[in-house]
Amino acid sequence: MLFNSSLFIFVFLPITVAVYFALNHKQKRSAAKFWLVLASLFFYGYWNPLYLPLISASILINYGLGLRLRAHSKKAELIFGITLNVALLAYFKYTDFFLENLNHAFNTDIPLPEIILPLAISFFTFQQIAYLVDCYRAKTDEHNFLNYSLFVSFFPQLIAGPIVHHKQMMPQFAQLGQSNAHWDNIAKGLLIFSIGLFKKVFIADHFALWADSGYAQVDQLSSAEAWITSLCYTFQLYFDFSGYSDMAIGAALLFNIKLPMNFNSPYKAVSIQDFWRRWHITLSHFLRDYIYIPLGGNRKREIQTCNNILITFLIGGLWHGAGWTFVIWGALHGLALVIHRTWQGTGVKIPRLAAWALTFLFVNFAWIFFRADSPAQAINLIEKMLIPDIAHPSPSFSVLTNATDLGLYGLAMHLAFFAILAFRGRNSMQILSTQRHFHLGHSVFILVTLLYTYISGLNSHAAPFLYFNF
Repeated sequence: MLFNSSLFIFVFLPITVAVYFALNHKQKRSAAKFWLVLASLFFYGYWNPLYLPLISASILINYGLGLRLRAHSKKAELIFGITLNVALLAYFKYTDFFLENLNHAFNTDIPLPEIILPLAISFFTFQQIAYLVDCYRAKTDEHNFLNYSLFVSFFPQLIAGPIVHHKQMMPQFAQLGQSNAHWDNIAKGLLIFSIGLFKKVFIADHFALWADSGYAQVDQLSSAEAWITSLCYTFQLYFDFSGYSDMAIGAALLFNIKLPMNFNSPYKAVSIQDFWRRWHITLSHFLRDYIYIPLGGNRKREIQTCNNILITFLIGGLWHGAGWTFVIWGALHGLALVIHRTWQGTGVKIPRLAAWALTFLFVNFAWIFFRADSPAQAINLIEKMLIPDIAHPSPSFSVLTNATDLGLYGLAMHLAFFAILAFRGRNSMQILSTQRHFHLGHSVFILVTLLYTYISGLNSHAAPFLYFNF
């Protein structure tokens, strides 16, 4: 079930909210939390009910391991728990990738099982690994199974994050049964949900048409079309993930739950370090706290610190997907952070505008590997971008404009306008923090966005979010 589908917006979400508050109104607080768990598992199982036992078993086993770690704090049990979670993730996500490379390296013909990746396994695996580590470190004091189940399965953040931390969420769930409808939260939740929906259906999905068309025909692109293709994906991903993050925060706020900020205008970043403080913030925190620091962080020699950065981002790249393109993408960001760290040591400062341009250009080129079907396709597109196209001095842009009825002028205006919005506009959290009162303009915006989504959904299927693939 997609956040941008009519089924979710007009059926699942209002029914879930209504039943939850009805149960609370009758003082059935545990039943209200249990209802949210059931609704969240239904939301998860709507894609493929066969994987419901997987997430249910994962919740049960990790909760039991957490109890043991709090009671005994044995390192062997922590290693077992982490290994179990990583092995589960590795089996579903990396088996085909491993066998494919094994066949290629040794000229074997081992059949690929073609395992279907369970939704959200990357997210709830990292989430529960963090929980086990903190149980071992005696940083948790939550013993309620219902609260833990809701912490893992809560549907606004289940499929594509944010990767919530137990200390951020479980105290809220412990008080969840005492909450009643808070109309200010409902109004703010609807507003931010609608902002995210607007980003997805009005902006990201249009960029997707051009990006998909360009990547499907890389060999036919001119140099100018190659640049537009790369930029369209760069902004598709920006507004797609930003839109999802807003919708997750907005949906949670309907239940008086505040999810952590996961997206803070990353294309305004003036360094690669600044970028990772703004992009997928909760993933950055996980990589820092549970991989980089345990490896030694920056407490050892400089060469070891640089190695720790590279290892952390190689893992971050693989977390996103089982493919060499993701490994290369992670390696590029790791190298960029090492270079940034080395440059900082010189004490030489780059002018702010130049630093921003350099950061954005690097991120744009790195996204090419993130999106491409293979390293060869990525390199092909980059070559077209960097080598002047003598064969097409006056490109027709037909490869891209045939993908939509907006035409070349519409494409250019769409790209320019929303690029400026990403570079200079206020993000959703900034807008929400300045809106003290809900007014008529907000209501009109919400209604128009929901109406457009409903009408467009009658003519086509809702497009999935990009991070649903990870």
